[in-house]
Amino acid sequence: MSLVAVLLVVAAAFAHAGWNFFAKRAGSAGPGFVWLTATCSAALYLPVAAGVLLWQGAPPLRSWVLGVLVSAVVHLAYFLMLQRGYAVGDMSVVYPLARGTGPMLAMLIAVLVLGERPGWLGAAGGLLVIAGVLVIGLSDGVPRSGASLAGVGFGVLTGSLIAIYTVWDAYAVTGLALSPLLYDWANNLARSVLLAPYAVRRRAQIAAVWSEHRASVLAVALLSPLAYILVLFAMQLAPVSLVAPARELSIVIAGLLAWRFLGESQPGRRMAGALVVLTGVVLLGLA
Repeated sequence: MSLVAVLLVVAAAFAHAGWNFFAKRAGSAGPGFVWLTATCSAALYLPVAAGVLLWQGAPPLRSWVLGVLVSAVVHLAYFLMLQRGYAVGDMSVVYPLARGTGPMLAMLIAVLVLGERPGWLGAAGGLLVIAGVLVIGLSDGVPRSGASLAGVGFGVLTGSLIAIYTVWDAYAVTGLALSPLLYDWANNLARSVLLAPYAVRRRAQIAAVWSEHRASVLAVALLSPLAYILVLFAMQLAPVSLVAPARELSIVIAGLLAWRFLGESQPGRRMAGALVVLTGVVLLGLA
């Protein structure tokens, strides 16, 4: 993986951990929070999307509609599942399991379906990233309480959706040659439209979520697209089977945020897992 791709992935990791921290702080805000973040993202990044459209021109309509609609549906399910997970479970459980399951399945799909061959260094790095994620996420042992089990369940389900959209979006920006900037902006807009009927019927609830969680909404709206745009650009420079595991450096950052600001436990074991993740990222950079 080239140095530019590595730098893009590292920057994306910081942005990704940041927006998840704010999403966790919003807690049980639910679909209203998801709609607000998608709508605000579409509004905030509209000037950027317009500039790219004027510079590159409009993409083929058929490819554009196909790529965006499939991705928007999967991403909507992902955001709803993640927010539900944060409502019932700890960030230090939901986030690592989601981020660990995602790259593991994405790498498997990329190898089996797309025919990618990451090489032994890339494969070893990906496995180390996944192992480190599991060490961090299960640092308190195998969960037994209902809340902990729910957090684990939502984390794994979220990770499965991550694997699906990672592989599809990689195909969209490579096979369909869609602009990452326009693609992500249209994705946010499409999710806003898909959830619009919910928002219209619950205007008072949406207003309450905005009033209580405005800072978190704007932080997620800004950082979430930024994180994924960086990843999409990285996918244009390196195979998805390497980019998907490498972006899990965000686990280290998220673990520190959860421990320092959310009072999460087991910092020693989580940092040991973080070192395993970092080792994996180094190997991916050398692949």
